[in-house]
Amino acid sequence: MSFTALSQVLHSQVTARSLSWRMLDAIVEAAQLESEPSAIQVGELEIRPADGLCLAAGRALTLSVREFGLLVALARRARSIVSRPDLYSQVWGAQLRDGDRSIDVYVHKLRVKLETALPGYRFIHTHVGFGYRLDPELSHPFHTPDTAA
Repeated sequence: MSFTALSQVLHSQVTARSLSWRMLDAIVEAAQLESEPSAIQVGELEIRPADGLCLAAGRALTLSVREFGLLVALARRARSIVSRPDLYSQVWGAQLRDGDRSIDVYVHKLRVKLETALPGYRFIHTHVGFGYRLDPELSHPFHTPDTAA
């Protein structure tokens, strides 16, 4: 058998295996999507990952792709701390680089939108050195009618 013929045989076997792994990955991903609920409920928020939709007390929010990705990643692990590298990996699909503050910028934007849509609640809590946690809690304003000057 010539080198070219041998090379073609080996290439076809490697390609077939590679294709099999890609097919297996697709099947696993589809199964995960099927097992995931169609909507994630976190307090007054209803998040529909498959539809790219977030409802706050029944009203649709306008979120960017990154904001929505962050919200879904946090909602899937609601009430648990999610590390910045985990969030970056899930939403950006890459490893977090040293000094990259993009997560913090988008968390701030998302926080503002959620708290504007549902005033009186804080949704995203920062755990310095650990990450972020999605957990709707009543906000505590600094000033009440009794303390206002």
